[in-house]
Amino acid sequence: MAAMTSTGTTGRPLLNRRLAEFGTTIFAEMSALAVKTGAINLGQGFPDTDGPEEVREAAVRALRDGRGNQYPPGPGVPELRTAIADHQLSRYDLSYDPDREVLVTAGATEAIAASLLALVEPGDEVIALEPYYDSYAASIALAGGRRVPVTLRPHTDAGGARSFRLDLDELRAAVTDRTRLLLLNTPHNPTGTVLTSAELTAIAELAVDRDLLVVTDEVYEHLVFDGEHVPLASFPGMRDRTVTISSAGKTFSFTGWKVGWVTAAPDLVTAVRTAKQYLTYVSAGPFQYAVAEALHLPNSYFSNAREDLRTKRDILADGLTAAGFEVFRPQGTYFITTDIAALGEKDGLTLCRSLPQRCGVVAVPNSVFYDDPEAGRTQVRFAFCKRADVLREAAGRLRRL
Repeated sequence: MAAMTSTGTTGRPLLNRRLAEFGTTIFAEMSALAVKTGAINLGQGFPDTDGPEEVREAAVRALRDGRGNQYPPGPGVPELRTAIADHQLSRYDLSYDPDREVLVTAGATEAIAASLLALVEPGDEVIALEPYYDSYAASIALAGGRRVPVTLRPHTDAGGARSFRLDLDELRAAVTDRTRLLLLNTPHNPTGTVLTSAELTAIAELAVDRDLLVVTDEVYEHLVFDGEHVPLASFPGMRDRTVTISSAGKTFSFTGWKVGWVTAAPDLVTAVRTAKQYLTYVSAGPFQYAVAEALHLPNSYFSNAREDLRTKRDILADGLTAAGFEVFRPQGTYFITTDIAALGEKDGLTLCRSLPQRCGVVAVPNSVFYDDPEAGRTQVRFAFCKRADVLREAAGRLRRL
């Protein structure tokens, strides 16, 4: 038998050509570097402490009681679907039928992939706000779609604060007769931007006017420090054309459980479920029961978690500023984007690969989140979902630069 090579036995590449531009994710590369060097990992976005003890115990109880140890229902366990519907109603006054309009997924990443595989056909254009989470580009490619980036650009407000904002005229100009879908992320990773009600109103009007579907990634919905998170589905004309995605990992600090969900009109949920069932079919059985209980935690949990992260944001932002970085203090999420040009550095990827040796800290270069890497060449992202003492130590180390 002929030996197998990277190009197969016939000379054709083994990897599907739609994925040819994608290699190992930057998160895997940087996390491996953190392990190898023993550096503080502020690259990948996972907390260094677990979430609420009562939620963890709910998972243990489900395991012991034999709930979810075998295949759970394809759409998700009824308790969780009901809790998700209750959450959308109590938080945003959005009413969803838990049996027909809620779908549980293996984290938000699968929800995004299943949504795009279900709703996008080869040749369809998908508009995404860049810089964007790297799975967006891969999922669009797997669906055969063509990604069209609309760039969030650095902005200085009247008070001198730096942030990234959406140019609505640029968004409108990006829509063509081939545009099928808008892929939005608010609160936005990696920039920390929270789209305003005025911006969301304009996006909703555009979607209705051009008859577009919208997929919204809202996993950081409870991690907003400045402004307010408002789901796009709550705007006029959007309830029946929006697939809303969220998850438990960021809100409850159990990122390894991979419990996400979709809420949408019945036809949209049916389409997404059709694709999802051939990906994982089901997942995280016992954890689904635990997340159902988590979603019913008192409001104090959500406000306390938000204030804890606000404090950590300010610790790291102040430390990065003292170390010489230009800091874009985020309105939401648990990431801070910085510009390294003020340090005399010219390339974020090069800096991130050398940071563990130079300072004992790992970060992620934003250039990998752009179609045009030059747009983010000097941007570097740090995660602040870590213990306060770890953030202070990391900031101290970064002053060596």
